Amino acid sequence: MSKKDLNIIEKFYQAFTDLDAERMISWYHDDVTFEDPAFGILRGEEAKNMWRMLCQAQQGKEFKVKTSNIEYTPKAGKARWEAYYTFSKTGRKVHNVINASFKFKDGKIINHIDRFSLHRWAKQAMGFKGFLVGWTGFFKKKLNNQTRFLLSEFEKKQIAKG
Repeated sequence: MSKKDLNIIEKFYQAFTDLDAERMISWYHDDVTFEDPAFGILRGEEAKNMWRMLCQAQQGKEFKVKTSNIEYTPKAGKARWEAYYTFSKTGRKVHNVINASFKFKDGKIINHIDRFSLHRWAKQAMGFKGFLVGWTGFFKKKLNNQTRFLLSEFEKKQIAKG
């Protein structure tokens, strides 16, 4: 199968494997909505900047994406993807298993939802502390606030670069 024969989902994750955020977000509609347990709901440029930030943070590190169970129609699709990386705050290895669903408009991703066990992720990323609190609403809210803050700081730096 040549690259031009790949569907939108396959092209999106191939770009993620290459840590090429600009190629990834070229598949996002300008009015895209993204949602996951770590960031909550992001729209438009905020969603695109999240991928820019994540790809930039993983450059030169041991990072791997594996996709499977991709289902695609011109209107919607889904995929299972797995991320393998080291959580920078703790140095702990993470293997996160994510189920993604997509809706498409005008040949681009208009809605992208990633679902994964935040408790499982927290146990891996933070160890015993994550095991104890990773399932709580308090933890999710605190994580959302932290990831949103990091995204906001990233966006400020991008604007400063001009």
